[in-house]
Amino acid sequence: MPADVAAPGDGLPEAVTIGVSIHVPEPYGTALQDARAGHGDPAARSIPTHVTLLPPTEVAAAALPGIEAHLRAVAARHRPFRMLLQGSGTFRPVSPVVFVRVEEGAQECRVLEAEVRSGPLSRELAFPYHPHVTVAHGLAEQVLDEAYEKARGFTAAFAVDGFVLSRFGPDEVWRPCRDYPFGSAR
Repeated sequence: MPADVAAPGDGLPEAVTIGVSIHVPEPYGTALQDARAGHGDPAARSIPTHVTLLPPTEVAAAALPGIEAHLRAVAARHRPFRMLLQGSGTFRPVSPVVFVRVEEGAQECRVLEAEVRSGPLSRELAFPYHPHVTVAHGLAEQVLDEAYEKARGFTAAFAVDGFVLSRFGPDEVWRPCRDYPFGSAR
């Protein structure tokens, strides 16, 4: 991964859109991304499979060094934990989203989310934080129903050993920029 998300004066725009997440490892990440694409979700291939810790947030490019220091400090205070993804859920009727539930690791995600979304990344959320992995978003009700049924049998267990800072590109694709391993100040 690149050493820096951006450096002031390197020709990047003055503002960038970032997000922080726990990426779902292989083979589960691809399986869920394939399922999302199979439902016809146009965003499926432009978003790595993840549990959000900081939703898309526009920041000044000049603020990135301070943000990276903040994220390093957050990661350094945490230890790896087990995550179990299992079964389906939905935010309907409030939001047209179907997801795989975080059955184990949800509390750790809540603590991480609160710490990540503090200091230079402090912001209000449109909805209360609920850790999940999206498998369908903004699609027809019948397709959301189908996605819900298909995700009911999904199960994946894995160790979470850190989180990722990603950047939203001009091509509307999210790309990882830097890993933040737990217990490390790198």
